[in-house]
Amino acid sequence: MTTLENALNVIHTDEAAEIAAARRNRVIAVATPVATAAALIAVWEVGVRAFGVPDYIAPTPSAVASTLVGEFPQLMRNFWPTFYESVLGFVVGNLAAVLIAVAFVHSRLAERAFFPIAVFINTIPILAIAPILVLIFGAGLTAKVVIAALICFFPTLVNMVRGLQAVSPQALELARILSASKSEVFWKIRLPSSLPFLFSALKIAATTCVIGAIVGEWVGADLGLGALILDATFNFRSALLYATVFLSSGLSVLLFVAVSVVERLVVRW
Repeated sequence: MTTLENALNVIHTDEAAEIAAARRNRVIAVATPVATAAALIAVWEVGVRAFGVPDYIAPTPSAVASTLVGEFPQLMRNFWPTFYESVLGFVVGNLAAVLIAVAFVHSRLAERAFFPIAVFINTIPILAIAPILVLIFGAGLTAKVVIAALICFFPTLVNMVRGLQAVSPQALELARILSASKSEVFWKIRLPSSLPFLFSALKIAATTCVIGAIVGEWVGADLGLGALILDATFNFRSALLYATVFLSSGLSVLLFVAVSVVERLVVRW
């Protein structure tokens, strides 16, 4: 065997070892949180049974799982309104934040005039402003979408402004030398540099929009996961309450994963 063949064999062996190590790391990355969650659920089950905790305070995980199956039609009937409200609020809130961020970056006067107002609105607790929005827009879909959009708006605005401004001075100077227009600078320099900041905010918004929709349903709704949470609480149906909470958490995770997938497709650097 020649020296070249020996070197190629060593390279192939190293590549195979790296691939095996990468697969092993992926398995560990998935197995670790799954095993931890399973262990916590087991402790929960054993602890509730061992200490005789009443079902109306803390049901066992097996009781919650049974309720998820038994009450599945009711859960799904309330899931879809919350899903629509969350997604619409996510789209409206983030779209408004991106457009206003672009306006702020291109107009310092607009940023100085309106950014403090955005900060002030963000300081108002969502539970305090939700009844006001329900009074203005009514108890229908619009109020829930506005509440969900509002809770998504500010983090995306801040991150998008920062991302659009986080451009290399050398890149801007090169664009000036090449006589690039403002639109060319925006689409080819500012927007690409802002994408990592934008998707970081979108991941936060993917979870908070569900909170906004549920808060809106608490204020005024007879259908939705928020309304079902209140109904289960007042009727001491703790297993249904826990099942609804887990379902709302699953919706947040679903939206987070969707944003993460889009990020991998769009941001390749």
